[in-house]
Amino acid sequence: MEPRPLWWTVFGRVIDNFGDVGVCWRLSALLAARGDRVRLVLDDPSALAWMAPGGAPGVEVMRWPGPPPQAGCGDVVVEAFGCDPPPAFVEAMRGAARAPVWINLEHLSAEDWVERAHALPSPRPDGLRKWFFFPGFSARTGGLLREDGLLEARAAFDRSAWLSARGIRLQPRERVVTLFCYDNPAAQALPQALAPARPGDAPALLLLTPGPAQRQVRQAPPGVRLHGLDWLAQPDFDRLLWGSDLAFVRGEDSLVRALWAGVPFVWQAYPQHDGAHHAKVEALLGRLAPPAPVAALWRAWNGSAVWPRPAPLGADDLAAAAPWCRAVQGLRAELAGRPDLAAALRAFAVDRGAG
Repeated sequence: MEPRPLWWTVFGRVIDNFGDVGVCWRLSALLAARGDRVRLVLDDPSALAWMAPGGAPGVEVMRWPGPPPQAGCGDVVVEAFGCDPPPAFVEAMRGAARAPVWINLEHLSAEDWVERAHALPSPRPDGLRKWFFFPGFSARTGGLLREDGLLEARAAFDRSAWLSARGIRLQPRERVVTLFCYDNPAAQALPQALAPARPGDAPALLLLTPGPAQRQVRQAPPGVRLHGLDWLAQPDFDRLLWGSDLAFVRGEDSLVRALWAGVPFVWQAYPQHDGAHHAKVEALLGRLAPPAPVAALWRAWNGSAVWPRPAPLGADDLAAAAPWCRAVQGLRAELAGRPDLAAALRAFAVDRGAG
């Protein structure tokens, strides 16, 4: 017997980057693709114009504060990253004949405490109950977003054709490096680290995403080409990573996409003034277990160590590339063997009475 479709309301707020919108959209589109109905409520949906220009069947995008109380609460309410649904909507939840399952979808982390906090309830004085749901990298968390057929599409990807369609033609032996970052003092050193050390070494093509990457990297030494990109829709951002020999990514959404891409990557955690992001970096390094030079590079990229010399980025310095790639693909295989985040979230909601 086929499960009854669920009606979801997903709330999200834009803080200062596009990652929150990206996660909310991927989740909403994936739930709808599997037969559910989704209302996605955002305080600033403008990024969807380039992130998801075609929309998605089954997903209705609404501006904050979202549907009026009389429109109904649906089966499941998801607040992304503790954004707190509007008070009028919470009041409607409290007055509903059957209260929806209310889930706080939390931030992604590989830290140990996430397993202890995942799926815990938070009863409220008004009688409603909120559940905490954590994405993660272990079987005791909610997993990661992964579309159906994603890894099969990755395996069939033609890099040359995709790049050529965007007017990018690779030079002989040229390595493709993608830079997607926050403001980062180390970014200006990246082109020099990619430069050929000796005549005959392979050159590099550094693809710069809009925003901080293009603002911070404006010059490159001989042997390194710079190419500025436009904003990419989510499927094309995936393909950008698939076509990279090395990727620098930031935040949560692009970290997950780099893992599914299965390429060597360096992650920049969202910088926090108290240095709390360093623990996130160390936790993920512990899960990934890359070669020591790669771990040193990650720490330097996140400001907790000095830039390694030599950095494992030059054509002849990539001795770590093969084990680096094996580490990424090993974690990818482990994660692909578990339910994805949308499936786990749906099962969780059903187990708690949704539908």
